[in-house]
Parts: sequence; C-alpha cells; structure tokens
Amino acid sequence: MAGASNAEGRLPEVRFLTVAEVATLMRVSKMTVYRLVHSNELTAVRVGRSFRVPEHAVHEYLRGAFSESA
Repeated sequence: MAGASNAEGRLPEVRFLTVAEVATLMRVSKMTVYRLVHSNELTAVRVGRSFRVPEHAVHEYLRGAFSESA
C-alpha cells in the first residue's frame, strides 16, 4: 500500500477538535456543543467516552447557521 493515493482508499487528513475547543471556537458553552452533537446538528465521532468533532463540520454548521439568519 506504499505510495497509495487518496483515490485508493486513504483518508484525507481531518483535524478533530474536542468539545471544549469547539465551544471556544463558537463562543458557546460545552453543554451547547453536546446538545448540537446529540441532536445530530453537528457531526461528531465518539472516542471512548468523549466526542471529537471534525473541524470542517464546525465550519459547515456555522456557514449554515449564518445563511439561515441572513
């Protein structure tokens, strides 16, 4: 598999954020982030007992929330 490209099954690099990092980025409480994750409004991956949120999911959520309010 050495030298394989993304088309051959390798995942692109994804930066994952903790709930605390997402809360800081969005300027909301951690509880608000948990509510968004549990309501499936914000994509997250469960790792053990905690969640990790792909950075692109935060940007997509904010882009969608911004366009709805405009």
